[in-house]
Amino acid sequence: MNKPNHEKSLIILKPDAIQRNLIGEIVGRFERKGLKIIGMKMMSIETVLLEEHYAHIKDKPFFPGVRDFMKSCPVIVMALEGINAISAIRLIVGPTKAWEATAGTIRGDFSLSTQSNIVHASESVEAGESEVKRFFQKDEIFEYKKIDTDFIYAEHK
Repeated sequence: MNKPNHEKSLIILKPDAIQRNLIGEIVGRFERKGLKIIGMKMMSIETVLLEEHYAHIKDKPFFPGVRDFMKSCPVIVMALEGINAISAIRLIVGPTKAWEATAGTIRGDFSLSTQSNIVHASESVEAGESEVKRFFQKDEIFEYKKIDTDFIYAEHK
């Protein structure tokens, strides 16, 4: 039997999620899926951290708008963990272009935008690892056993 693939992902509840009172709804969707919250905090993101996080678009003409949007109010960052968490989270969140997201996904239910698309979610295992380290100190990440784990992750025979 293959060893389960435990993965970490960063989730950012963006300013539009905060302003629209969607925090509980969004967090609940990840919890109901069975993902484990291993870190969570509210913060204001400084420009240096935004430029590091969005290095792939930092030189694009639309980046100042993204930067200003992400600094418009505090955000909530979460570190989630689970078996094959990245692909599970991407299904819950929906595509970046929210108008393409299907009903039932976070973006499909709450957004029609690319910038104001409610959440950021890590796109790969490697990104998840580096993004969690970027936003959380070591003592802000918690290792613990959840009592529902055996019911969420049944053994595959």
